[in-house]
Amino acid sequence: MQGAQLKKHIDATLGSGNLREAVRLPPGEDLNEWLAVNTVDFFNQVNLLYGTLTEFCTPENCPTMTAGPKYEYRWADGVQIKKPIEVSAPKYVEYLMDWIESQLDDESIFPQKLGAPFPPNFKEVVKTIFKRLFRVYAHIYHSHFQKIVSLKEEAHLNTCFKHFILFTCVSLLLLYG
Repeated sequence: MQGAQLKKHIDATLGSGNLREAVRLPPGEDLNEWLAVNTVDFFNQVNLLYGTLTEFCTPENCPTMTAGPKYEYRWADGVQIKKPIEVSAPKYVEYLMDWIESQLDDESIFPQKLGAPFPPNFKEVVKTIFKRLFRVYAHIYHSHFQKIVSLKEEAHLNTCFKHFILFTCVSLLLLYG
């Protein structure tokens, strides 16, 4: 299947309400292609979910990117910012979304042409993207869940998060046995 067909498969299986089916690699599909299509989807989902909170997740309300007192996330992209720096949650998410977008737009990492090879480090790039997207979910749940409830978005958030976690777990099994 090509990317567009994989996207249709994801949408069709998600619509069925069976998340376990939605995260399963379709028979005969290329794992890297499946990871790529889902990475774009998860990026878009997290971007939209966080976007509903931007008026509440401010540098004043969230001066550091945290998910409770034991989890503080510092930003480093390894290129412009090599040493992790403390930033506000909105600044962290801004840096993250810009960084992910630059990865997705880089055809040497996420090839757009059918049959173009994925780089040898592709799975590591996806793993890093997923790890960092998880941090946004963690921050939303820890710092903004009451606001999510008041906006009546908790069912959507929970479904997106469950899909993300199931996909991540299935992917890890496929990647690492």
